[in-house]
Amino acid sequence: MNHAVHNKLVSFIWNIADDCLRDVYVRGKYRDVILPMIVLRRLDALLEPTKNKVLEEAAFQKETWKVTEYIDKPLVDTTGYVFYNTSEWTLQSLYASATNSQQILLGNFEDYLNGFSANVQEIISKFNLRSQIRHMANKDVLLDVLEKFTSPDINLTPFEKLDTSGRKLPALTNLGMGYVFEELIRRFNEENNEEAGEHYTPREVIDLMTHLVFEPIKDKIPPVITIYDPACGTGGMLTESEHFITDEEGEIKATNTSVYMFGKEVNDETYAICKSDMMIKGKNPEYIKVGSTLSTDEFAGTKFDFMLSNPPYGKSWASEQKYIKDGKEVIDNRFLIKLKNYWGEEEVVDAVPRSSDGQLLFLMEMVDKMKAVTSKNTIGSRIASVHNGSSLFTGDAGGGESNIRRYIIENDLLDVIIQLPNNIFYNTGITTYIWILSNNKPIQRKGKVQLIDASEMYQKLRKNLGNKNCELTKQHIQEIVKCYLQLEELDKKDTGNIASKVFENADFGYYKVNIERPKRLKSQFTSEKIETLKWDKSQPAFSKELYDKYGMEVYEGLEKYKKDVENYIEKHDLNINAKQLAVYLKKESWNKQEQLYQTAVRLMEVLGTEVYTNFNEFVTKVDEVLKLDKTKLSASEKKQILDTVSWYDEEADKVIKKVEKLNSQKLSDLLDYLDCTEKDLPYYGYFPTTKKGEYTIYESESDLRDSESIPLKDNIQDYFLREVKPYVEESWIALDSVKIGYELSFNKYFYQPVPLRSLEEVTKDILALEQEGDGLLAEILNF
Repeated sequence: MNHAVHNKLVSFIWNIADDCLRDVYVRGKYRDVILPMIVLRRLDALLEPTKNKVLEEAAFQKETWKVTEYIDKPLVDTTGYVFYNTSEWTLQSLYASATNSQQILLGNFEDYLNGFSANVQEIISKFNLRSQIRHMANKDVLLDVLEKFTSPDINLTPFEKLDTSGRKLPALTNLGMGYVFEELIRRFNEENNEEAGEHYTPREVIDLMTHLVFEPIKDKIPPVITIYDPACGTGGMLTESEHFITDEEGEIKATNTSVYMFGKEVNDETYAICKSDMMIKGKNPEYIKVGSTLSTDEFAGTKFDFMLSNPPYGKSWASEQKYIKDGKEVIDNRFLIKLKNYWGEEEVVDAVPRSSDGQLLFLMEMVDKMKAVTSKNTIGSRIASVHNGSSLFTGDAGGGESNIRRYIIENDLLDVIIQLPNNIFYNTGITTYIWILSNNKPIQRKGKVQLIDASEMYQKLRKNLGNKNCELTKQHIQEIVKCYLQLEELDKKDTGNIASKVFENADFGYYKVNIERPKRLKSQFTSEKIETLKWDKSQPAFSKELYDKYGMEVYEGLEKYKKDVENYIEKHDLNINAKQLAVYLKKESWNKQEQLYQTAVRLMEVLGTEVYTNFNEFVTKVDEVLKLDKTKLSASEKKQILDTVSWYDEEADKVIKKVEKLNSQKLSDLLDYLDCTEKDLPYYGYFPTTKKGEYTIYESESDLRDSESIPLKDNIQDYFLREVKPYVEESWIALDSVKIGYELSFNKYFYQPVPLRSLEEVTKDILALEQEGDGLLAEILNF
């Protein structure tokens, strides 16, 4: 579409709002009228040439078949589209026959709307158009708006026509219609300060995505293809994809290819625009669904050839969690995947990111819809998806985000990621990336991932469009695509604006493993320490406060003071729920805690206040006293006493967890499990005693626990001996803790630090500044 014509059309429509709606709607609500009226005028224009024939067919059905509801097929055959209108009115005739009575116009207008087929009725409903029409009629502006949209000086029809001056107004193609929609929506959103997720993908970004998806297999495009966008908005990705494939002047020129477009959109308004666009194109509007892609698997069991999407990023999906998870358990199979653990055992794990950002769920939705490669389907499926940086690296090993990256990379689906320039989207300046996935990589790309840094490939705009201050040119797109197709490795020092590196899949993986150190405890009974046993360990301050207030009454129960206690909790904003409160009110809880305290008092009487540097010896003495007194404590009660009177001290002896005897079979099994030799066992926490086959295992100190991220291509033990053991002599590897993670870091691979300036250069600049300062001072003081 001619750029000047496009701008003139957008400006004309934009001005309708100011001319007609200024005193009727607040500015933020203009879109509620303008967008549905554009859709309505477009549909109306398409139906105008067949209006009389449709009325004849409708009359025939009523007279001959006595129908109460029209039969669709003869009517859509008459219009040549998948929709129709059986009322006598068009927008032109509504305006031409209008009188000064807004109520008569409103009645005729509603009759006109009621004449549309069911699929258009849904669009009218989603736009809430009937109430908008009534509101405009009541405010006496409906005729003015109708006049503007039927003006001969604006052409929203797909036919060339003359304006009032006899000049030709070019036809508005379906593609041009899409541009008009998205430019208006962008402007409306900009005025309303909408979120980034409400914005639309710049056309040059979609152009790059379509090149990357379709060009590598342009000679293999089948005669019938399906394209899917799980966050389709107004359908820009779908429309551009079809245009790219079937354009007679484009790179592919698959003019005989039948393209079926599928999508889902959560926003009613943008869904209505997308669906009407499909109807205008003669596509099946039933393939466009409304609702949350994450909540409902609308296309369950359906597989698609191509998928392109710009899902919302940085947007919470907490409200949809109940459809995906039941408590901690994932109940949606789209987000359950199989991965092997460190020992090669396959496990079903979650592919669910943090609730604050659902963008990777959309990627997994597309991965779930990939077609398997078969003799009939030789291309498999190809995906293009836009993400921000968090998809590359957030989430720890074993977490949802990392699991998703791992699944995609280990199944050799990730083909290339391209970093785009900042400020290329309309209202966000953050860094964005295009991910390209394929389940049928060519041989030279198998087992590899290409990263392309195109962050400095841009052309500045003369005028900012919101946050968007730059764009990709056709030349930029060609260079990026060439770099991708040829699997080139490039350096910005040579190219000036683009860099590319090729990696093996395993380069992005790492083992996360805990490094343990032994617990060393000193122990001592003191009156101050054991007094804390009187109080509940989860909220000791609150527990003591209750005792200070109610004294010995606590041992009779505090139920009668429940209201006072609740007020105290509320006043001090304490995190205590009703179930926990019930425990504090029961006398059994207080008596149990008092009994524990008295046990500690007895232990102190027998053992005294001596400081023990060997915790195991201390526990033995405690056990002897308890046995002598025939005092039975649960494991948790005994632990509470020991924890109360013990503390970490690096000069204390190591705490022994157990001494394990390993016969030859058990030793052999352990060495196989750890994949090490007998002399290596101390590196894994098994320390030989003086007795053959006997090993000491120490308690680990959680406060000293550290974790290491070790590249998959490295050996854990070799890394430990090289990078950890020389600096932490007492440490060992907790191999049971190993998790496998994946992350991608463009900074790590492409960041080029600016070399520090020499001391001579810095000194020279300082001296020059001093000299300049002296000159200014002399001038000021008039020396």
